[in-house]
Amino acid sequence: MRRKECVAMLLAGGQGSRLYVLTTNVAKPAVPFGGKYRIIDFPLSNCVNSNIDTVGVLTQYQPHELNAYIGAGLPWDLDRLEGGVRVLPPYVKGKGGEWYKGTANAIYQNMGFIETYDPEYVLILSGDHIYKMDYSQMINQHRRTQADCTIAVIEVPPAEACRFGILNAADDGVILDFEEKPKKPKSNLASMGIYVFTWSKLRAYLLEDNNNPKSRNDFGANIIPMMIGAGERMLIHRFRGYWKDVGTIESLWEANMDMLASNSELDIFDRAWPIYSGAKSAPPHFVGESARVTHSLLTEGCEIYGEVENSVIFTDVVIQSGAFVKYSIVMPGAVIEKEAVVEYAIIAEGARVGRGARIGADPSAVSVADWGVTVVAPGVTVGPNVVVKTREMVGADKLTQEADKTPPPAGKKGGRA
Repeated sequence: MRRKECVAMLLAGGQGSRLYVLTTNVAKPAVPFGGKYRIIDFPLSNCVNSNIDTVGVLTQYQPHELNAYIGAGLPWDLDRLEGGVRVLPPYVKGKGGEWYKGTANAIYQNMGFIETYDPEYVLILSGDHIYKMDYSQMINQHRRTQADCTIAVIEVPPAEACRFGILNAADDGVILDFEEKPKKPKSNLASMGIYVFTWSKLRAYLLEDNNNPKSRNDFGANIIPMMIGAGERMLIHRFRGYWKDVGTIESLWEANMDMLASNSELDIFDRAWPIYSGAKSAPPHFVGESARVTHSLLTEGCEIYGEVENSVIFTDVVIQSGAFVKYSIVMPGAVIEKEAVVEYAIIAEGARVGRGARIGADPSAVSVADWGVTVVAPGVTVGPNVVVKTREMVGADKLTQEADKTPPPAGKKGGRA
């Protein structure tokens, strides 16, 4: 196998429990985003745009849809004979197998994959962040400074620093210490969960960490503090573009809404840095005579007969006449029936909002304490005239008793209005 200078390892194995019903049956990196993407499209596209052609995707939670989506890697130009993208689930070895115990353990269990390519560097990525980043600049800095580890950081508002892993660095970028979600942060430099390691150095620490029965086998909790404590050369790499951890309902909704902003740094129309997607081919979107659409993203295959404002509409969605959708995300295959109102909500894949139902509310209509994004889970039908309040989360066990069992009309233009 031809030697690679850098191999990327993309951590995509967590359940993403803070997305609740959206990740009950799907891994977080496979959650739909931005009209035609999945979350994992962003780090995969960053890899290929950064000339990194060997990517291991480590997954263990609900891997089926993620595996099917990635396939051989063709949409991202990662279908290579040497390298390319490979999905790496836990597997049974000579003395048995085990689940990934932590982020570092996931890499440890796949050292064989990395060593196939005998790399100089290993790039560690997270599969649940939305951003556009040229990893080659970070790797070049790592090489130029002869670092053992380089960590990407972004400045966050000081009031929010306690939510992140925070790095304290000297003026020359040398990392002095790292704290995971500190109560009193020493700086506002948040780790983005993106690391470049010199492979020989990381390999030694992974072996040592694996031999410690008290370790959580985690990069943030164990590997990074161990390396700092041992005096290894570790530097920050500052990133100043758009970056969002979409690990919560609120942040996922906000990141989708950010795509509508005219001055958003997340420019998906940038031809120099395309975001590739494995989305299926569909006919052009259709906007009916009675429809009104303002300031929204519409994806191919959707049909709009009602009103849509400030929303992200995915493929194969149908908004029937008289329906009103505002500041919401409507994921693939969802149907909003006549006279239904959807405001500040996420309607997941294949969900159906019945005629006259009301989902969510405008923040001005409720108190600040009561407001939040409303969610309808994948495949759930909300019955006619049902009211779902703000911040409620409708799973498969609720509201189905009033479901409208009438099958949708034939799918020809105008027939569903």
